[in-house]
Amino acid sequence: MSLPPAPLIIPCVDIQSGRAVRLYEGDPERETVYFESPLEAARHWAGLGAGLVHLVDLDAATGRGENRAVIRQVAAELGVPVEVGGGIRSRDAAEELLALGVERVVIGTAAVKNPELVRDLIAAHGPERVVVSLDARGLEVATHGWAQGSGLEVAELTPVLAEAGLETLIFTDVTRDGTLRGLDRDLMRQVRQLWTNTLIVGGGVADVADVALLQEERIEGAIVGRAIYEGTLPYPVRLGVGTRQEDLGQLG
Repeated sequence: MSLPPAPLIIPCVDIQSGRAVRLYEGDPERETVYFESPLEAARHWAGLGAGLVHLVDLDAATGRGENRAVIRQVAAELGVPVEVGGGIRSRDAAEELLALGVERVVIGTAAVKNPELVRDLIAAHGPERVVVSLDARGLEVATHGWAQGSGLEVAELTPVLAEAGLETLIFTDVTRDGTLRGLDRDLMRQVRQLWTNTLIVGGGVADVADVALLQEERIEGAIVGRAIYEGTLPYPVRLGVGTRQEDLGQLG
């Protein structure tokens, strides 16, 4: 059986206190600042061919503030689509971001607590504008900026989200996020079996071997931060002939 197309690698720009940072295992006290300006970071990846950039408002996710002005600037000036997650817990918050020019919103904690929000947003804006992110330790979903366990398993939520009309799911292994430890193949395989629509993963992508693993498991893409910032995964990613990043297209 032939391999599917190479997975789309989506650069991540995490925003904390107005700067572009990366956290170790999601801990806001363990940050590395890569760019003072999130717009500069996003432009860096767009200049290398990124067709989509993933922004996370870490302050909104943890309830310590928000970076809405920065997000507005990136959405207005970058020139390529952006998706935004972090602290989007109401329809008003999601629609404010969409009105700023964000291509799609990423719903995390609110999707776990209130799946009807996902249904309502998809009904109003279409499945191409709404993504759900399930962040988990193993297969238990974590909420509130990964600070709390939900007591719910991924397998309990995926049927609910599919029934709500969700097309694209992001799954993040929070125990590996920002660690460069590599992906957990068994966990990736389990999540792939639980979600048959478009699956994007995050947490632990370290090098081209992890991208090849995603391709083998038929996972459509990955959100990558530290590995491309520090160069352990050269960007744009090339797995071989015909799998250039610019050939991968954009997920709908």
